[in-house]
Amino acid sequence: MTNTHIIIVTYNGMTWLEKCLASSKNYPVVVVDNHSSDETVSFIESHYPDATLLQQTTNLGFGQANNLGISYALNQGAEYVFLLNQDAYLQEDCIERLISVRKDNPDYGILSPIHLNGQGNKLDQNFSNYVNYNANEDFYSDFVLNKHKRQVYAVPFVNAAGWLLSKEILKTVGGFDPLFFHYGEDDNYCQRVRYHGYKIGVVPTAFLLHDREERKKQRIAYASTAYFDQLERNLKVTYANINLENLDELISLRNRRKREKLKASLKFDFKRMVYLSKELSLLNRIIPEIEESRLNNLKNTDPPISD
Repeated sequence: MTNTHIIIVTYNGMTWLEKCLASSKNYPVVVVDNHSSDETVSFIESHYPDATLLQQTTNLGFGQANNLGISYALNQGAEYVFLLNQDAYLQEDCIERLISVRKDNPDYGILSPIHLNGQGNKLDQNFSNYVNYNANEDFYSDFVLNKHKRQVYAVPFVNAAGWLLSKEILKTVGGFDPLFFHYGEDDNYCQRVRYHGYKIGVVPTAFLLHDREERKKQRIAYASTAYFDQLERNLKVTYANINLENLDELISLRNRRKREKLKASLKFDFKRMVYLSKELSLLNRIIPEIEESRLNNLKNTDPPISD
C-alpha cells in the first residue's frame, strides 16, 4: 500500500468525530487538535490510541494546523496525504480510487471525491456549485444523460473537506498560506496549484459524506465584526491570487476610501465616517500582509511547513 496519511484538524468535534475516525481506520491518522474544550482529545486517546494526536495550546486555524499534520506525515515518509474535515466521512475505497487516478493523471495537483451530504442521499449543496456548468460543462451532462464517465473532471476549485495531495505537489506549492486563519485558505491553495501548472479534479467514482447541512447560516449584519471578517477574507482571496496582477486595484480602493472619508467628514456624515475608518484600518493592515504573501508564493520553492 502506498504510504498515505490522513490529516484531520479537530476543534470541538465530538458531534462527528466517531464517524470520521471510524471511516479512516485503514490508514495512519494524524489528528491536530486546535485546543478543543469538549471531550475531543479524551475520546481520541481512549478510542483511537493508534492515531497520532498533536495537541495545540491555542487555535491555529484550519490551514496552519493542517500544515503541522502534513509536516509530521512527510517526516514519516508519506507519499500522499489526505486532508479530511472532522465533519466528513470517507466511503469505501475512496482514497484508493483517488490515488489510482492520480497515478494515471500526474498533472492533477488536487484530487477530491464526490461530496455527498451527511445522509449520503444528495450532493452536498456547496459542492454542487463547484461542479456546475461554468466549472465543468460535462460533469452534470455525463450523469444526467448516462454518458461514459471520465476518470476525473477538472474544476477551478473544490473545498478542502477532502483533498488528496502528493508529496510532489506539497514540495512544489507548499502548505497553506498563514495569511488565512479559517476560510479562504483552500481558495488560495487552489490558485497556487493552478499557478504552478497543475489541475484540480473531482473523481466521480470516489465519495465522502460532508455532514453539515443541519448547520444554519448566520445572517451577517452590515458593518458588524462578522461583516469585516468576511470582507477581509474576500479581499485576501482576491488580491493574494498570484495568477493575477491586481494589487494596484487594492491600493486604488484604499485611495478611494480615503477620499470618501474626507467627503463624509465635510458633510458631517458621522455614520459613514465610522464605517470608512474601520475599512481603512482593515486595508492598511492587510495590504502589507497580502504583499508579503504574494512575494513568498511567487518565489516559493520550499513549502511553509517544516520538514
